Amino acid sequence: MGEVLGDVLGLAAGVAVSPLPIIAIIIVLATPRGRVNGLVFALGWLVGLSALGAVMLAIGSHGNSTSHGQPADWVGALKLALGVALVLFAARMWRHRPTDVTQAQLPKWMSALDRFTPVKVFLLALLLSAGNLKNAPLTIAAAASISASGLPVAEQIVTLAIFIVIASLGLLIPLGVFLVMGERAKSMLGNWKEWAARHNTAVMAVLFFVFGLKLLGDGIGVLRA
Repeated sequence: MGEVLGDVLGLAAGVAVSPLPIIAIIIVLATPRGRVNGLVFALGWLVGLSALGAVMLAIGSHGNSTSHGQPADWVGALKLALGVALVLFAARMWRHRPTDVTQAQLPKWMSALDRFTPVKVFLLALLLSAGNLKNAPLTIAAAASISASGLPVAEQIVTLAIFIVIASLGLLIPLGVFLVMGERAKSMLGNWKEWAARHNTAVMAVLFFVFGLKLLGDGIGVLRA
């Protein structure tokens, strides 16, 4: 279990460092129903990652390793494909990054977050977790590694749960700060939001590239084993 945890914790950190979801929950926390909507957002995020991970574990439970105890070729092929996709996304984002970070603009939908109902907040969190171009591939790759590890089902579930908790720290930390500090946290969270907004594209491009290369290496290693 320790070996597979070491393999997926880096991927979990990549999911946790997601500027747009962090900005989104900070904006949600600043709304009149910030406490309720913040908790709903965190719940939606956790459900999205859990559902995606569980699906991959279920898929991987069928023929997840070879007769020699090595991960099946499909795991290597999947990681290779995800790695290529992330590297390509990284190149595209880097080319289109703003030259002046002070001119960086947030997506237009963020301006409407203060009018979102709890249901819409929940659905948004689902989309930002399971439907995100970075988070979904990293979660799929982590679940594929877990399912191919040969661990008992109970240990696979525990490993996935640890992955999800680590992957959610980027949201849980601002939420925890708000719940503990209340109104006093708004200034601090506002500074976090401004930094994340200015550097979102560059941070995402670097993360895409780094984890894309990691998945490429993992995929090649599995296929050559």
